[in-house]
This record gives sequence, C-alpha cells and structure tokens, in this order.
Amino acid sequence: MECCTHCTIHPGADGIDEDMSFFLFFLLTGIILNGTPLEAGDSGFPPASHVSIAAYHRALPRINKRLTLKRLSLGSPLLIRIFKHENELELWLADGQEYKRYKTYSICFRSGTLGPKLTEGDRQSPEGFYSVGYEQMNPWSDFHLAFNLGYPNEYDRAYNRSGSALMIHGRCSSDGCFAMTDYHMDEIYTLAHAALEGSQAQFQVHIFPFRLSEKNIRSQRNSPWITFWRNLKEGYDFFEKHHRPPAISVANGHYVITDPAEEKPPREELELFAGEVEQVRQERLPLLRPVFSSIPDDSGW
Repeated sequence: MECCTHCTIHPGADGIDEDMSFFLFFLLTGIILNGTPLEAGDSGFPPASHVSIAAYHRALPRINKRLTLKRLSLGSPLLIRIFKHENELELWLADGQEYKRYKTYSICFRSGTLGPKLTEGDRQSPEGFYSVGYEQMNPWSDFHLAFNLGYPNEYDRAYNRSGSALMIHGRCSSDGCFAMTDYHMDEIYTLAHAALEGSQAQFQVHIFPFRLSEKNIRSQRNSPWITFWRNLKEGYDFFEKHHRPPAISVANGHYVITDPAEEKPPREELELFAGEVEQVRQERLPLLRPVFSSIPDDSGW
C-alpha cells in the first residue's frame, strides 16, 4: 500500500448541546450499537470510528472559532488544493455560490519530486484533479485518519498509470501520500466528514506541482511535464477567477475544464428531444380525444 449560523455551539433548550447532538449522530451513522464499525457504504454516510469521533471533539473548538471569524458554516461544501513545491494544502469552504479559503496547512511530509505519479511503488505523489466521496473516508487508518484521493482517476488510466491507496492522512511519514500530522488531520477530516454528511456527494482535490502562475509556468518551460502542467493550469485559473469548482471531464487524454453554470445541452440534443416530445404527443393525442370527448361540459374539468 502506498500510501446558516456560523456553527458556534450553544447548549440547547433540552439540556443537550449541539456538540453532543452532532456527536450522537456521528456515532449512530458510523457505528452499530454494539460498537462494530460499519463498512463504508453500509449507512449512506461517511464511516466513523472512535478515533474520528475523538478527533471531532478535539478539533471542534478551534474549528468553531475559525468558522465564526471567516463567517462560514460547518457542513458547507469543501474543496482542497495542494501545492507540492510550496508544501501547502488549502482548504476552502462554500459561502453561497463562491468558496472562501478556510485555512492553509503546511504539509508535514510528501515523497517524490515535481511531476505526476506514473507507476505503483515509484514513491511519487500524484498531480491532477481528484474527487473524494464518503466511501473513500477511512477513520480506521494506520496513519490516524485518512481519505483516499481516488488515484488513478480517468486521466491517469488513459495513460496506463498505476498505483493505489494514495491518501491525505495524519502522521508525518508517507510513500506517495500527503502526511498532515494528526493535529491538522483532526481538523481536515472533521470538515471533510461534515461536508459529506451535508449536501456534498463528493469534494474535489486539486493537486498542482506549484502555484501555476504564468511566471512560474514559464520558468518550467523546459520540463518534460510542461504540456501537462499547462493543462492543469486551466483548472487552476478557473478557480482563481471564480472561486468555485469547475466541471472536470477527460477527453482525448486531456482534462476538459468547463463552467457548471454555463453547461447546456448541445443544440442538436435539444432539437432531438423536442422532436421526441412531439412524436409522443401525436401518438397519444388520438387516444386522449375519445376520453375527453366523453366528459360532460358541466363536469367541472
């Protein structure tokens, strides 16, 4: 293996504060009453363990303090950006239609050099656009807490890249993953878990070799990965401009970045659909005429 209110907690009128209510919900959705952990996918919620529940309670006071300062909410949709050269992980939370940067964390350890992961065992951390759903959350990790990035993604598979279990996790050692320390992972995991328990089915993780400004790109023009990095820059630029996640697909061995707000069916699809609707109407209209003709004028219809 390679590795809203602003959510400040106040006591409720019934004597059980929201902190404890969330704890109970966290417990019941992730653990059977006899204490046996649920496998991911059994409950439809992110899995939980005694480690992730304890992490929630440790991290919640500092999370609430920062959420209040940033005017953000626990459970809001989340996006993560990683910059390998800078050894930084940015965590962003949704505030309406745009995302605000919640915090920038220092990466404690990552292995490899700049450039994508190619093969199993190369100790290289990946680069590209990844998505994390609740089934990828691992509260039983040997590295404290973790979630799987989903490498190889569709783009990686198009280039026959191999590897497995590429994670963001705790501790400060790794082979191809991003180690954040247990202290920071308490916070990152809790925010990710809350987002997935909310309205977000998956959150995006964008992994870049460095901050993809035009100046930085030009400085790497002789790199064998310059074409790949310019493709990544399309997604980087979209988020820099709009502060919201792009729609990301893969076509012809290339990431395709589009604006979800502007996605519309192609004109030919709309015309085809309109033609199908008209065909159904023409087929069913003769069947309906006898029915409606038999309804008296004073029937109230």
